[in-house]
Amino acid sequence: MSKQSLDTICIQGGWEPKNGEPRQLPIYQSTTFKYTSSEQMGRLFDLEESGYFYTRLANPTNDAVASKICQLEGGVGAMLTSSGQAATFYAVLNICQAGDHVISSSTIYGGSTNLFTVTFPKMGVECTLVNPDADEEELAKAFRPNTKAVFAESIANPALTVLDFEKFARLAHGHGVPLIVDNTFATPINCRPFEWGADIVTHSTTKYMDGHAATVGGCIVDSGNFDWEAQHDKFKGLTEPDESYHGIVYTQKFGKLAYIQKATAQLMRDLGSIQSPQNAFLINIGLETLHLRVPRHCESAFKVASYLQSREDVAWVKYPGLPGDTYYELAQKYMPKGTCGVISFGLKGGRQAASVFMDKLKLCSIETHVADSRTAVLHPASHTHRQLTDEQLVEAGVDPSMVRFSVGLESAGDIIEDIRQALED
Repeated sequence: MSKQSLDTICIQGGWEPKNGEPRQLPIYQSTTFKYTSSEQMGRLFDLEESGYFYTRLANPTNDAVASKICQLEGGVGAMLTSSGQAATFYAVLNICQAGDHVISSSTIYGGSTNLFTVTFPKMGVECTLVNPDADEEELAKAFRPNTKAVFAESIANPALTVLDFEKFARLAHGHGVPLIVDNTFATPINCRPFEWGADIVTHSTTKYMDGHAATVGGCIVDSGNFDWEAQHDKFKGLTEPDESYHGIVYTQKFGKLAYIQKATAQLMRDLGSIQSPQNAFLINIGLETLHLRVPRHCESAFKVASYLQSREDVAWVKYPGLPGDTYYELAQKYMPKGTCGVISFGLKGGRQAASVFMDKLKLCSIETHVADSRTAVLHPASHTHRQLTDEQLVEAGVDPSMVRFSVGLESAGDIIEDIRQALED
C-alpha cells in the first residue's frame, strides 16, 4: 500500500490484527510472558531475539502505541515512558554521562528547565541555556568539546516561542551532536521535526495525544538519521561494547535502531519509568481523534486570541498563529496548517489582575494542565514556573503577569463570553 496519510495512521497505525484477532488494541495487562524453552528466554535477555518477557522492557500494548506515534512522526523506532518528563530525561541520559554537557533553549517548560539546570548537574551533566532567537554566531559560543546534545521545544510551553529548526539543526550537526525536539504542543499533525533536521523527538503524551486529561505518559521517537559512528568517540555508549549486555555494540547490532534499542534495553531496564499498558490503551484512544481535535483547537485558539487582542484591558497577546506575532513567520514556515491551542497573554493590571481574572472564570478552569478537551487556565509564575525568580522567568520567556490559556473543544463563542464576563463583571 502507498504511504498513508496522518489521518489514517491516527486510526489504524500501530495495531494490525490478524485473522480472528481483536479489532481494538488489547490491553496486555501482564508483567510476564510464558515460554517453554529456557534457551529461548536466554536469547531474549541477550538481545539475540525479539520478543516479550517482562513488561518493564517491552509490552505488546505499549509497543503498538509507540509504533503509531513513530509512524506519525516518520521515525524508525519509539519507546513509551511513564511521563513526558521521563521521556526528556531518558532522551538526554541515553547519550550523556557525568562530565558531559548539553545545550538547551532557555524558553522550555519550567519542569524541564529544572531538570537541565538542577537535576542533571547533580549527575555530573552540565547545561547551558541559550536564547533561541540569538543568531548562529552567538549560539555557537555555547558549544564545548564535551557537548553531547541540543534540546528545544517546537513550540515552547508557555512562552510560545517557535523553534527555528533549520538553524538549530545546522548548529547541532555542525558540532557533531543530535538535535532533540519536544514536539508536544505542535504534535505531528501540525509539525514533523524530522523533516526539518531534528534527530530525536519527545512527547508528553499527557497533552494533545491523550487529549482528555485521563492519563500521564511520554514517548521518545528516533529518526534513525543521526550517524553515531561518524562521532564514534563522542558516543561510546552506542559505538563501543556494552558489558552489561555481553559486549553488544548497539550501532553494529541494531543499525538505525541503535539509539532507541539502547534506551529500552539499558535505561528502561535500569530505571524503569515504564508506561502502564492501561495508560497506553487510553492514549491510543486519544490518538484516534488527534487529527480531528488539533485543527479545532487551533481554529478556536485563533478566535480567542483575536478577541483578546481587541480588548483595551489586555496588555499583550502571544499566539504564533496570529498575524503580527513575533513567531508568525516561523510558524508559517514550519507549521503552516496551524500551531497549537495555547495562548499566552497579560492584563494591564499585571499579576494581581491576572489572579482576579482567573478566579472569576466560570466555564474555564484553573488547572495544572494544558492541551486537552476542556479549556484550562494557569498563571505560570505562580504555578508551573514557581521555582524561578523574576529574572529567570524573563530569561525563560515568561512575563510574571503571563496567563497561559489552553483553549479546549467547547464552543469558541462560549469561551470568549466567559473571558468577557471575567474581565468586565
